[in-house]
Amino acid sequence: MRTTVGIIGAGPAGLLLARLLDGAGIDSVVLESRDRAYVEQRQRAGVLEQGTVDVLRAAGAGERMDREGLPHDGIELRFAGRRHRVDFPALTGGRSVMVYAQTEVCKDLIALRLRDGGPLLFDAEALAVEDAATDSPRVRFRHEGAEDVLECDYVAGCDGFWGVARKAIPAGLTRVFERAYPFGWLGILADVAPSHDELVYARHDRGFALLSMRSPSVSRLYLQVPEGTDVAAWSDDEIWSELDRRLETDDGFTLRRGAVTQKSVTPMRSYVHEPMRHGRLFLAGDAAHIVPPTGAKGLNLAIGDVVTLARALAHRKETGSAELLDAYSATCLRRVWQAERFSYDMTTMLHRIPGATPFEDRLQLARLERIAGSRAAETDLAEGYTGLPFG
Repeated sequence: MRTTVGIIGAGPAGLLLARLLDGAGIDSVVLESRDRAYVEQRQRAGVLEQGTVDVLRAAGAGERMDREGLPHDGIELRFAGRRHRVDFPALTGGRSVMVYAQTEVCKDLIALRLRDGGPLLFDAEALAVEDAATDSPRVRFRHEGAEDVLECDYVAGCDGFWGVARKAIPAGLTRVFERAYPFGWLGILADVAPSHDELVYARHDRGFALLSMRSPSVSRLYLQVPEGTDVAAWSDDEIWSELDRRLETDDGFTLRRGAVTQKSVTPMRSYVHEPMRHGRLFLAGDAAHIVPPTGAKGLNLAIGDVVTLARALAHRKETGSAELLDAYSATCLRRVWQAERFSYDMTTMLHRIPGATPFEDRLQLARLERIAGSRAAETDLAEGYTGLPFG
């Protein structure tokens, strides 16, 4: 099998890259190790930055998002019983975010890919990327019980943290930066209308809590829990009671309860792999970087990566110049590190750090007070949350 760009992974990054390349007249093949049903059902992030929304619309993948997604013009911070709303458009010149689940983004992009006849192989497990440093890289993969080879000019590793693409970069050429956090998020999906019309980030002495949503009738909520927590140790009633405590306000906020349909615990970590390119292999998304979910950056960083890569490949096709391809890693990493910084700041400001001293607790409150009382500090948060420009 032969193509110009071999794309490993049919998450939003790989699927959008294929869509953008189609628009530039560049052929590609997408390999996905899971079946279509799995890809269209796995629950992931749900907050899209302004830039991500704009790119999906421009790619012809925004129709259902605009119809069913939930535009949000701000978030609410809660601390010490107080509520403070951050108004995104007022602080960023009109930028906002969209609540639209990653699952739905994948459904939309898969439908477009299959409608237009682009090669998309499910149950196609990538086994290795070979000859990445040459002009003729290859992806060995297994499909329908047999091994095959995808020969290509470029390989895009959009296959997540546990994928094979990153392993093709020699260890002696890489640097890894990471931080593990001593807590995680216990998340639930519940069949109940959201208790607030925007996301609520709560700093409480008992730990962090987040009120989010997936639709007007489905709520998504999270609690900070110790690292290694077994989700089975928490009953539904215990979760709701703890959410009540951490989201409480002096003005008597009431949390709506409903049937819990899903529970899980998400570990928290920061990770960056440098470089994001080796020869003709380009890493994108979780294959190259991970952020704690506090800043809602993971999906959006992956989109930024593939937008940068698609532009570079189109530039090479149009001009013959490899200038943008050569700059891919450095270009992406500038944005990645700003997102890592933002996510770290949000995480350390809002979570109860195990073993924290009273002095450190008061510093957290001082940081929140600064945002509530300073337009400059509030603007920095709003710009980080709605997203830096791609490229």
